[in-house]
Amino acid sequence: QVQLVESGGGLVQAGGSLRLSCAASGRTFSTYAMGWFRQPPGKEREFVATISRTGGRTYYADSVKGRFTISRDNTKNMGNLQMNSLKPEDTAVYYCAADYGLGSRYPNEYTYWGQGTQVTVSS
Repeated sequence: QVQLVESGGGLVQAGGSLRLSCAASGRTFSTYAMGWFRQPPGKEREFVATISRTGGRTYYADSVKGRFTISRDNTKNMGNLQMNSLKPEDTAVYYCAADYGLGSRYPNEYTYWGQGTQVTVSS
């Protein structure tokens, strides 16, 4: 069993930055890949980024590529999502998730989910 808790969301102006964190507990952190997803108001959950178990491989949605950076620290059981140059369309509830596979852009391949953290970007 894995427990995930996101933090770091908030309200920011367009062009600003936020750093989301995902604290993991339970099973050994390095045994699973991690992903970040988001759900904008009135829309379905969408893929943001994923990182492999060791952190050596990352993959991003086109909409965030070059602005967001996913990372992890296996010694601290922590995953992070650095978000720069934020846009109003980045407004959403952001979720971290754990995958026992290699990491995926598909939410149904993730076994564990956090409760989400709200990110609001004002124009």
